[in-house]
Amino acid sequence: MRWALVRVSLAVTTMVVLAFAVPLGLVIQEMARDRAFSNAERQAAAIGPTLSITTDRRQLERAVASTQAGAAGRMAVHVPASDETGGQDLEIGTRRATVRDLATTQRIGRASITDVTDGSALLQPTALSSGKIAIVEVYVPEHEVGNGVTTAWLVLAGVGVALVVGSVAVADRLGVRMVRPAQRLAGAAHDLGEGQLGARVPEEGPTELRSAAVAFNSMADQVVQLLANERELAADLSHRLRTPLTVLRLNAASLGTGPAADQTRAAVEQLEREVDTIIRTAREAKPQTQATGPGAGCDVSEVVRERMEFWSALAEDEGRKVRLAGVDRPVRIPVARPELAAALDALLGNVFRHTPEGTAFSLDVHNGDDAVIVLVSDAGPGIADPEAAMARGNSGARDGSTGLGLDIVRRVAESTGGDVRIGHSVLGGTEVRIWIGLGRVAQRPQGRLGHRTNRRRKGGSGNRRGAEV
Repeated sequence: MRWALVRVSLAVTTMVVLAFAVPLGLVIQEMARDRAFSNAERQAAAIGPTLSITTDRRQLERAVASTQAGAAGRMAVHVPASDETGGQDLEIGTRRATVRDLATTQRIGRASITDVTDGSALLQPTALSSGKIAIVEVYVPEHEVGNGVTTAWLVLAGVGVALVVGSVAVADRLGVRMVRPAQRLAGAAHDLGEGQLGARVPEEGPTELRSAAVAFNSMADQVVQLLANERELAADLSHRLRTPLTVLRLNAASLGTGPAADQTRAAVEQLEREVDTIIRTAREAKPQTQATGPGAGCDVSEVVRERMEFWSALAEDEGRKVRLAGVDRPVRIPVARPELAAALDALLGNVFRHTPEGTAFSLDVHNGDDAVIVLVSDAGPGIADPEAAMARGNSGARDGSTGLGLDIVRRVAESTGGDVRIGHSVLGGTEVRIWIGLGRVAQRPQGRLGHRTNRRRKGGSGNRRGAEV
């Protein structure tokens, strides 16, 4: 596309340059010719007054020598024979025109131009007192006819080349501006097709491509959200099977002994293992949701305001005081909007589930040079075992937990090179700090929050007062 645009620009500009330069060059050439012969006519006219008075050779020679053309040997005067000339034709200067051309000019009685060796000759008829016609011949060399024409053609050619080069350069830049967004869009579409769900494109370039980028990013976010919903649905439905499976296990235990009873108990155990596998697979599924382009991600302030608006109604019903800070200006992070919303819902949901009604909480956003920090604090009783709360991979054996908890929040932070820490808040309860890196390599701070994610630890999901987080 880029080179096609350059070729079209080259062809169009070349045609325009030729359409203007060639006629202009011909006009300049004609003007130079007219200027040369107009000058010759003026010098020929300078001899007219002398010829109308006298045909004396000496006086005519002095008159011819007084002109620029005569002094340069380019003027000749042809006077027909008369009594004043002694009955003989009088010729002053060097004749270059043929006798036939002179006779033709005398017959028609008006000026004419004829070709001679290395140039042209202007033949100007002048009436004498005797009634006959004398001819003043002015020689115009070829180089005077084309004086300045070569320079004009060179200037026009230079201007034309400059216009062509300039148009090609502009077309190339425009092509790059159009092609690069299209290439990024095609590459992101290919990556999304290959399963890289975090593929996004910058929303820049021409209006049409910018609209296409916005639509693509929205589509990719919806794909991620749909997959997340499917995983959550699978985990939720599988979790609901635990209660009837427990009843089946108890009933199977009361069947006594025998092959049928053993087969029933084995089938129930196998079914429990399959359900656990489904829950664990749904929980551990980690699609690539990290943004891969400078235009990807979301505005953390906008998402925080949106989720707080959702939870504020429940907070008002329960008499909870809510404080929101740091969301007065846009702050972009390389995290898909659905992922961040799910992480915030997980944290805020924990506050409502595991703290008494009336417990105050706050949500703060801090924007740094290389990271964004999201703090969720409450005035509740705190978490009894923060280390266990951050452990991943709970099998579901403890308190019926599926280990989903803070693992959602951790995945969001780790996808940007950040982490999650749990500590004591200024409100007296728990503070969860999400460290979201703005680059792949983020300098993680060392602060008072002493518990952070352990990427290699395998264990149970932690709790707040013994409950799942």
